[in-house]
Amino acid sequence: MGLGFFLIIPSPSRHPLFVSLQSWTPLSVRSLNAVLSFRRCGWIRSQTGVCGCCGALRPRYKRLVDNIFPEDPEDGLVKTNMEKLTFYALSAPEKLDRIGAYLSERLIRDVGRHRYGYVCIAMEALDQLLMACHCQSINLFVESFLKMVAKLLESEKSNLQILGTNSFVKFANIEEDTPSYHRSYDFFVSRFSEMCHSSHDELEIRTKIRMSGIKGLQGVVRKTVNDELQANIWDPQHMDKIVPSLLFNLQHAEEAESRSPSPLQATEKEKESPTELAERCLRELLGRAAYGNIKNAIKPVLIHLDNHSLWEPKTFAIRCFKIIMYSIQPQHSHLVIQQLLGHLDANSKSAATVRAGIVEVLSEAAVIAASGSVGPTVLEVFNTLLRQLRLSIDYELTGSYDCAVVSTKIIKEHEERMFQEAVIKTTGSFASTLPTYQRSEVMLFIMSKVPLPSLHHAIDAGKAGENRNRLTQIMLLKSLLQVSTGFQCSNMLTALPSSFLDRLLSAALMEDADLRLFVLEILISFIDRHGNRPKFSTISTINDISVLKLKVDKCSRQDTVFMKKHSQQLYRHIYLTSKEESNVQPHYEALYSMLALISIELANEEVVVDLIRLVLAVQEIAQINEDNLPVYNRCALYALGAAYLNLISQLTTVPAFCQHIHEVLETRQKEAPYLLPEDVFVEMPRLTKSLDHLVPEVFFRQSKISEVLGGSGYNSDRLSTPYIPQLTDEDRLSKRKSIGETISLQVEVESRNSPEKEERAPAEEITYETLKKAIVDSVAVEEQERERRRLVVEKFQKAPFEEIAAHCGARASLLQSKLNQIFEITIRPPPSPSGTITAAYGQPQNHSIPVYEMKFPDLCVY
Repeated sequence: MGLGFFLIIPSPSRHPLFVSLQSWTPLSVRSLNAVLSFRRCGWIRSQTGVCGCCGALRPRYKRLVDNIFPEDPEDGLVKTNMEKLTFYALSAPEKLDRIGAYLSERLIRDVGRHRYGYVCIAMEALDQLLMACHCQSINLFVESFLKMVAKLLESEKSNLQILGTNSFVKFANIEEDTPSYHRSYDFFVSRFSEMCHSSHDELEIRTKIRMSGIKGLQGVVRKTVNDELQANIWDPQHMDKIVPSLLFNLQHAEEAESRSPSPLQATEKEKESPTELAERCLRELLGRAAYGNIKNAIKPVLIHLDNHSLWEPKTFAIRCFKIIMYSIQPQHSHLVIQQLLGHLDANSKSAATVRAGIVEVLSEAAVIAASGSVGPTVLEVFNTLLRQLRLSIDYELTGSYDCAVVSTKIIKEHEERMFQEAVIKTTGSFASTLPTYQRSEVMLFIMSKVPLPSLHHAIDAGKAGENRNRLTQIMLLKSLLQVSTGFQCSNMLTALPSSFLDRLLSAALMEDADLRLFVLEILISFIDRHGNRPKFSTISTINDISVLKLKVDKCSRQDTVFMKKHSQQLYRHIYLTSKEESNVQPHYEALYSMLALISIELANEEVVVDLIRLVLAVQEIAQINEDNLPVYNRCALYALGAAYLNLISQLTTVPAFCQHIHEVLETRQKEAPYLLPEDVFVEMPRLTKSLDHLVPEVFFRQSKISEVLGGSGYNSDRLSTPYIPQLTDEDRLSKRKSIGETISLQVEVESRNSPEKEERAPAEEITYETLKKAIVDSVAVEEQERERRRLVVEKFQKAPFEEIAAHCGARASLLQSKLNQIFEITIRPPPSPSGTITAAYGQPQNHSIPVYEMKFPDLCVY
């Protein structure tokens, strides 16, 4: 039975007149006019007996809302009626909340009835009202709007989810005039994050849903990040959902090849992919992060990489942190570095591949952070890296992550080596970002961590201790070499202070050949300030050094002071290093480079003379062969001297000197080519079986060199003095490997330096009476000293002037006699530059008593 409507027409007899509206056809024009007139009265009754208000009496906003919906939803929004609704909303903004509520009611009803055409029309109307209405009452309207968006997002239909997301994005781009104190976006963060992880069967739909989720998260960020009254989007509960959702889409890239972190280089097609959209959203999020929010934004990244095991390939992790470092504000870069360092410490017992991935990311991030700030705690960064290096060495040696408990994890030695190399590389990357003064502090810090057997530094004992010490020394010196590479400092005194140089040169005398080579490379990196090192990578006797195009500057005053202070120390270690039997070709190449670079960077006439004397002494090592060196080592020393003297002769440009060197080289070419670098420093050295029958003409003669250089203004007396290095206890101690030998040598040194050679008396037994007597005696001594001082003061206050003058005169004569004795001792011929005084026959004489060991009178001490 159809539903018919009847108009109730009031009459005097109170009997209503029923007019059927079921069909308009039977009604006449007069009846139609009557119906229209009664319609204006507003009363309607249905055939079922339900009464309601007719359209004319319904609120105007409802009638305007109803009029925007066409009979056929495919016709779309009725634009003319929409304009009327918009005008009404602008004219009566207090009705906006009711309009929103009614639209929300209709939309919820249409969603329930699956009338999706009307749903789309309702959302379009809402979008137009949002864009048009900017007033204080929009907050109430927004609540209805967000309710409708949430209803769409809850739907299982992907089209409705996308529709709701698009409307929310439009709303997010609106700048509201008034804040909202009670609005919450928790549901939207959760729902959009869920959409980002969509696993729909169809690829196209899955891609659309994920992109909608990313756009929604971007809208939430834009809407809340700059509004302090809104929910704090930087809270961990929100960041733990937003950041992993974006990383999930970044991880599933369509192309496996790595792309540039800048989205400007992407094609239009790539910009429409979830990967590129997620990258832009992540950049925008991090770009808006303030100082206090960086940690909350970075922590989810680290957790995501841990949970999905993304440190081991490390490609994705590096890409993520490149995006992060380029997106955040430069002054916040050090916060990211600190987060990574803390995460490295937290994973100190993870697999070596995981730790290596974290360190590789640190290395890449440090390079980018150079434009900003690495942070105030620079040494903490290097302390963490060096601590991880030591832990890795322990893991490698023990085979366990916990020395007390047998570990179930299998530690692979080659993986730990890879991790150690990654730490060394990262150390260099960090150091390259630092200014010169901080870099010097870092080098001092690293050198202080190197275990060296010295009088003040103990090393681990035992076989395991020796292995640990050796690995630690090698790794730390490698790190130091990475830090010193490219180091530019105009003042060598600043670059190589005594505390640093002493420890570094101590390592140059270790038995391990690798350690000595690292020390030489480190020294070369400091001395080479003009990039001349590659030109001396191979040892040769080049006829014309002008083809090398060397960059030579005049020795500065600071360099001269440095060489006066440390030259003999450097020469001694070069001399002793060249005598090592374990030297191979790289050692001799490093020695040649060091001698050449000193001649170019730090040389004056005095330094040139000393270097020539040093090289001639090295030739004498091979000639006399007191250390029983193999033939190769002796030939290498001869070839090293030939190459250097050929270089220095052309640098000094003294014709007679050049002629002598050239004559010796020609003689060697004819008589003994195995003494030249071209035959020695090759893959297959061409050597002789014996060097016992060499003719004198193949040697460089010190007397001849002294004669030809003396005629050109060089110090001939100094040149004619053979170089004899002075061995110190520190040099001998560097050869010791075990702590037992170190302690025994310390005892030996102490006994040798003691004034009395006889055995010490046995220690007195300490008892209560002994302590009591010592306390009483000390009190008595203090009383006597106090009384003596009082008498002296009283004497000078009350005694006659003549008595005081006579007393001081006697003391003055005593002082003069003591000074005369001191002058007689100290005024001796000056020692040779090598540190010893040589007599006529070359025998070293005894040294004079050092000033700091002399006993001065009381009047000389203040």
